[in-house]
Amino acid sequence: MNKIKRMGALCQSMDAYECIRTKLDVAEFSSRPVPMDVKMKVLEAARLTASGVNRQHWRFILVQEKGHIRRLAEDSTTGPWVRGADFAVIVLTDPSLNFHLLDAGRVLQDMQLAAWNFGVVSRPYTGMDAEKMRSDFGFPEGLRPSVVVGFGYPVRKILGRKDRKPLGDLAYLERYGQPIPGQSEGPEAQAL
Repeated sequence: MNKIKRMGALCQSMDAYECIRTKLDVAEFSSRPVPMDVKMKVLEAARLTASGVNRQHWRFILVQEKGHIRRLAEDSTTGPWVRGADFAVIVLTDPSLNFHLLDAGRVLQDMQLAAWNFGVVSRPYTGMDAEKMRSDFGFPEGLRPSVVVGFGYPVRKILGRKDRKPLGDLAYLERYGQPIPGQSEGPEAQAL
């Protein structure tokens, strides 16, 4: 019981819901360097993430040298903006596991939320030339780059306003199409 209380007290320092509500994907970064202790907390968040049958098959490559970040941008088909990031993380997974992409997504979200807790913004991309990346970053054949995430401090203040569909348009009770009582559809529901 005391262990649970102590753990709960630690969690109160960060409002997870507020982090989720305000985190945006941002592709423009300032030149302000992110301290190594924050980078390590982002990686630690990745390590602590749950994985399918606790396989912990993912591996992470921290990329922070500017020349290597440029290589990431060159190896990308959808993330040339990563060139401006202070650092990036390559998330490698084992494609022989049918849940490897789910695990990559879980790691991605935990890293992004941990970073945002320290005011660091991020954005992922999945379009890449895996073989060029394998050559440039030296990971083995049994692993696949599932996602790359660029991180840095924002260029301007982030307000955290999201353009999202109302919950009543997305979530149902018991059966597809059955509205949840109290959840309206349309723009007026966005005020929640």
